[in-house]
Amino acid sequence: HLQLVEAGGGLAQPGGSLRLSCTASGDTLESFDVGWFRQIPGKEREGISCISRNTDFKYYTDSVNGRFTISRDNARNTVFLHMDQLKPEDTADYYCAAELGLARIATIQEMCAHEGLFGFWGQGTQVTVSS
Repeated sequence: HLQLVEAGGGLAQPGGSLRLSCTASGDTLESFDVGWFRQIPGKEREGISCISRNTDFKYYTDSVNGRFTISRDNARNTVFLHMDQLKPEDTADYYCAAELGLARIATIQEMCAHEGLFGFWGQGTQVTVSS
């Protein structure tokens, strides 16, 4: 049974960087498609970046494209979200999610648009961007 734990959130200044990690236990994360989602207070949770099982496909929503980078470290059973050029509007609770076999039924963009496709979720980590 896959379990996910996010880490790396905290306070950052505008223009700064943070690296979030999503570390798995109970199974091999390399076999799963993985997404990062965030929920801004008062708004619905949105998918911001997804990575396919074989790392061939990555997706970024427009608001983070060019600033955030998703990557895998299979040796550490971890997926990272490296966030640069942080803005106050990036303040949110960030969640990682994983699921098997999504590439058979959805494009990488569709994965990120439909959080219901993911069955395994972490508990979230809070990111605050403020001066």
